[in-house]
Amino acid sequence: MNMSFRRISASDADSLIRFLTSEDWPFHVVSQVDRETAGQWVTEGRFESEENRSFWVVDDGAAVGLVRLMDLGDATPLFDLRLRAADRGRGVGAVAVAWLTRYLFEEFPDVRRIEGTTRQDNRAMRRVFVRCGYAKEAHYRDAWPSSGGEVHDAVGYAVLRRDWLSGEVTAPQWNDEPCE
Repeated sequence: MNMSFRRISASDADSLIRFLTSEDWPFHVVSQVDRETAGQWVTEGRFESEENRSFWVVDDGAAVGLVRLMDLGDATPLFDLRLRAADRGRGVGAVAVAWLTRYLFEEFPDVRRIEGTTRQDNRAMRRVFVRCGYAKEAHYRDAWPSSGGEVHDAVGYAVLRRDWLSGEVTAPQWNDEPCE
């Protein structure tokens, strides 16, 4: 792999629409994006605005994925990652999450933590979170609708700046329910 990340610009609108409409995104709420929806997302600033930045994931000169960073004015930004089907399972996700984590902590000094959420059955993304130093912090029952009408559990992960700096992962304190 020879990966790099290139920020999306206004001139990328057509390429972005083609990318979004050319694949199925099985672990996204909208798994099949039509051209009209993709165009609307681009126009409304979902990928590039004051609160959002997006980057092509480039491997050997070809765009193989898309990283979208959201809530950049907040101390806890979120991200979305989309990889082409042909490039899943090659380690691209782990490289992308490691890159975006470093980028957010280095570019935004007020960021304390970075969050990401995925469906419970997206085992590959869950492994990426753990591999990249993110801790499981939440399990949301029946929280993720799919285009087929099913509802899935969602799982939330986050990395703290202090954990990223130390290379240690601190687990949430799960057994803190008040006694009756």
